[in-house]
Amino acid sequence: MFTGLIQALATLQPIGQDQFQISCVLGDVELILKDLAIGDSVAVDGVCLTVAEIRDKGFIATASPETLNRTKLGQSLEGYFNLETSLRAGSKLGGHFVTGHIDGVGCLQSVTSTATSWEMRFGAPVSDANIWRRQIAPYIVPKGSIAVNGISLTISDCDLDGNWFQVAVIPHSYQETNLRYLQPGSWVNIEADILGKYVGKFLQSYLKGNLNYVESYDNIPAISTLTEITPEFLAEHGFS
Repeated sequence: MFTGLIQALATLQPIGQDQFQISCVLGDVELILKDLAIGDSVAVDGVCLTVAEIRDKGFIATASPETLNRTKLGQSLEGYFNLETSLRAGSKLGGHFVTGHIDGVGCLQSVTSTATSWEMRFGAPVSDANIWRRQIAPYIVPKGSIAVNGISLTISDCDLDGNWFQVAVIPHSYQETNLRYLQPGSWVNIEADILGKYVGKFLQSYLKGNLNYVESYDNIPAISTLTEITPEFLAEHGFS
């Protein structure tokens, strides 16, 4: 479990087909390395990876085929990657609950500098449009939480169908993460809010009258297909 608060930046070097050497280069490198042990979980651009070997100023991790297919690790290793060590019991939860399990890849559509922030708009690459509609779009809501490259961000605007969303990035987040290196068209890892996923699953099961376990999120229809939830609807179904 992570919080989406980035601690350092790293570069990645592939070792074979499924292993990467992660080298810490910017930020609070010592915070990442001081207690790092084999078997620890580290979020690398939001992807939860397990430390397989400790190296000088970094570590080696292995990515599964699912991880390579679902994230940008299997598509582009250029530039810097955000790092965050796993949340310790009793630590402050400064962002939101981030699992490190990426839902799909998005891309930066535009970035606009304002007096107090950078407004960044993200959407689906054409190649991943179907995954976006199933896995990400149902959970994009105004003022909701979302993780972009492992960074905890708040959605400031979005369209009704969740095809794109916008975030306002404060100077600290912009300067301390790899967001400042992105250009329109850059690919990013997206993780929707886990709390929204659970709520969506329970609502779907309830409305279908079926509380059986749903094996895959791919089998859950979009939240937009739900019956409209109104005060009258809630009262009719036993909520007061």
